[in-house]
Amino acid sequence: MTSILERLDKRFSSPLPKRSLDIEGKVTRMVGLTMEAVGLSAALGDRCAVQIRAERWVESEVVGFTGELTYLMPTEAIDGIAPGARVRPLKEDSQMPVGPGLLGRVVNGLGRPLDGKGPIQAQDYISLQGEIINPLERKPITDTLDVGIKAINGLLTVGKGQRLGLFAGSGVGKSVLLGMMTRFTEADITVVGLIGERGREVKEFIEQTLGEEGLARSVVVASPADDSALMRLRAAVLTSRIAEYYRDQGKNVLLLMDSLTRYAQAQREIALSVGEPPATKGYPPSVFSKLPWLVERAGNGKEGGGSVTAFYTVLTEGDDQQDPIADASRAILDGHVLLSRRLAEEGHYPAIDIEASISRAMPHIVSEAHLQGALQVKQLYSKFAQNRDLIAVGAYAKGSDPDLDRAITLMPAINGFLRQSLRESFTVDQTLEQLVKAMTSG
Repeated sequence: MTSILERLDKRFSSPLPKRSLDIEGKVTRMVGLTMEAVGLSAALGDRCAVQIRAERWVESEVVGFTGELTYLMPTEAIDGIAPGARVRPLKEDSQMPVGPGLLGRVVNGLGRPLDGKGPIQAQDYISLQGEIINPLERKPITDTLDVGIKAINGLLTVGKGQRLGLFAGSGVGKSVLLGMMTRFTEADITVVGLIGERGREVKEFIEQTLGEEGLARSVVVASPADDSALMRLRAAVLTSRIAEYYRDQGKNVLLLMDSLTRYAQAQREIALSVGEPPATKGYPPSVFSKLPWLVERAGNGKEGGGSVTAFYTVLTEGDDQQDPIADASRAILDGHVLLSRRLAEEGHYPAIDIEASISRAMPHIVSEAHLQGALQVKQLYSKFAQNRDLIAVGAYAKGSDPDLDRAITLMPAINGFLRQSLRESFTVDQTLEQLVKAMTSG
């Protein structure tokens, strides 16, 4: 007979059964929109649920930590939170439903429908953390993309997989230009991110600017200005991830994000709230590392795959082109289109300042004749702009400068070429015909 001591020794020397325990924390402090929690076992970027009332839980994300303190940022309003509120880690990753059923839908930064059309019929699910493509495996930019706008097709030609910025102050027509691109561009699918816009503008863009035809082949991710900073940040990332998903399906995707500045401001709010020191004009260093991380997700896929051609709007406060976000964006984008307030006030739409705009991919994707024609238009436009005041007051004597004489003669035709109404669309071939016509009109 086995003795009691032998049985006890055998029992306690065997390994204990493994159990997974949910370790909850509690909120100890609330400053602004940042919660401080203790007792929480979670890593940076993990999702958590915070109990606001007995039956209400709000999703939050870990945005920092100091010692035993964990900093959380909520995705929605947390009115009614009290000291000691429970914090529960969410083990599953945030998954977004994607597939053909996503086309024509409007969702928020969490992927939840905003259009009242019911649940999204999912064919697949994606995580916000996508795979980063080796830059040496990306297909180079070799093909042009027809955006239907003469000034861009002719003088700032866009390539499939290119990333450009639309730099503009308020009220110069950037939303209208984005809507024209959505309707006229030959892309298979359009993904639109409305980040930090006014709620009224979101509805107007979808119903008026985008229209029923544009929405039918688009996906819209909307996070208006009254959303939390974390929700705006997630909406921008989700917009890029949806575009990446369709690119991986072999589609040519047009990505429009309005605006990159609001994304940077959301990251600034989060960084400052967890104690990161401000650097350039109030922007912490993390903002300038997040910008390329987001922008680099667009572009061509691997050989034989699809592409994401991206346009990011950049708000220039007070039309200041040396704004830190504008300056950083120019450095990481493949070109920029500047919208001029002076042109907009003159009724010149789209108000593209071709003198200050550039497409870095254009020399490699257009013919030599096209490139030389575009350069001549730019040179004449610049020549006229530099002498505008002399011409206006009658101080210029005709015959003093042959190049300026030609610019004065051709300027009405060039301005006519650059103007385009909201409902007009021009292919690349039609654009080149009109470009030649404008240059030979004198």
